[in-house]
Amino acid sequence: MNNLKYYLAAITAFTLWGTFSLVLKPLHSFASSDILFYRVFSCAIIMTVVSLLFKRKTLTENLSYFKSISKKSKRDLIVLNIGSSILLTANWFSFIYVMNHVSVRATSVAYLVCPIITTILAYFLLKDKLSKLQWLSVFLSLAGCILLSYANMIDMFYSSLIGFTYAAYLVSQNKNKQFDKFLILNFHILLSALILLPFFPAYSGSFITDFKFYVYIEIIAVMYTIVPLLLNLFALSGISSSKVGMILNINPIIAFALSGIVYHEPLGALQIFAYALIFLAVIVFNGKEIISFRKT
Repeated sequence: MNNLKYYLAAITAFTLWGTFSLVLKPLHSFASSDILFYRVFSCAIIMTVVSLLFKRKTLTENLSYFKSISKKSKRDLIVLNIGSSILLTANWFSFIYVMNHVSVRATSVAYLVCPIITTILAYFLLKDKLSKLQWLSVFLSLAGCILLSYANMIDMFYSSLIGFTYAAYLVSQNKNKQFDKFLILNFHILLSALILLPFFPAYSGSFITDFKFYVYIEIIAVMYTIVPLLLNLFALSGISSSKVGMILNINPIIAFALSGIVYHEPLGALQIFAYALIFLAVIVFNGKEIISFRKT
């Protein structure tokens, strides 16, 4: 029962992300680079202001802890968090580009591939232990993704790219448990903004005057970036990366439903069967916890 709050945090985060297309599709006429620039810059400003106004004590404590650790640990943490920022930036850009210029379904498949990659990375890098049933669920997910790849190999390539960048980010965050989650995310987004800043003059379009653009960007910044990422980091502090990775399947299942119901992308029987197989894999992977929660 103690883990329930971590599961609920992960479920809420991925449910939010599953509906991302509802606020991203209205911006399809704008360049992917512009959406990325304004999203990251907006998040960086909001989080930095909140950190400086309301989290100064926590910031001081975290800096004191960082100063107290060995030089090797400092170097490892710096490399880890710079790499995390790069992965997050790559994930955001690839997601926005594929959502608006390839298909909504390709992004949903990305987050079906992601749990498999996350589970495998967590097994080898973090030594997460998996039961036979959990390995079965991984193979069920893999089978579902292979079935989906028959329909469109190009979509699967884009999906794998998005999935890998986020899976690697998820696994890397297990090393940041000793730091405040909000400050860690603030650092990642601030560094992401600094990475993108030199490219802004050359790759941004003309000044955007459409008020709708800024409304959607702020919604994306708060409700589809800061809130779900914080919930995600909180979930990782209580349950393993492999479990968070499998719960992530909620995201693409919702996105898949929206692609057919809202955006009228064609749905074949093979695709529906593949998604059903992956949904079954999520139930199997978390079966022990589901039974435990029901008993409680």
